[in-house]
Amino acid sequence: MVPILSLWLPILLSAVFVFVVSSIIHMALPYHRSDYGKLPSEDEIMDSLRKFNIPPGDYMVPCSGGSEAMNSPEFKAKLNKGPVAIMTVMKNGPSNMGANLTQWFLYSIVIAIIAAYISGRALGPGATYLAVFRFAGATAFTGYALALWQDSIWYKRKWSTTLKNTFDGLLYGLVMAGTFGWLWPR
Repeated sequence: MVPILSLWLPILLSAVFVFVVSSIIHMALPYHRSDYGKLPSEDEIMDSLRKFNIPPGDYMVPCSGGSEAMNSPEFKAKLNKGPVAIMTVMKNGPSNMGANLTQWFLYSIVIAIIAAYISGRALGPGATYLAVFRFAGATAFTGYALALWQDSIWYKRKWSTTLKNTFDGLLYGLVMAGTFGWLWPR
């Protein structure tokens, strides 16, 4: 067993490396540019929604409010008439990239801590690079990627976007695995 506190360097450094790789993916590579499509008549739709002053949050349209209402003829008629949508309304204005990037980095630290915990419980000091790589990498991949699939299953997010994000999660897991394998206590 390796105490989690003795893994502070791979925890922090792997989060930094993942942060750099994710920045390259999202700023330099083009494959995420098709994740979101533009609505037809975007200006008209924005104008029509603006008058409702919808507060930031997650919404479903139509929304039944409960399982009993889902079976009502009125709710079924709304579903059939459409549109059926799930939307996230954000605060007006540009997003606070500093806050978003800070949260992303902290999230990467949390995943690294979990990878350190699992790897540290499974392996002892002097474990081989490949053994550490496997435990840390599988844990990190799980943390970065697999929970995203439920959005495609339940909320109909495009599978192409989910698979691209899964690929990103694989890259992040490999980066984290390599860092842990490199800095594992001997």
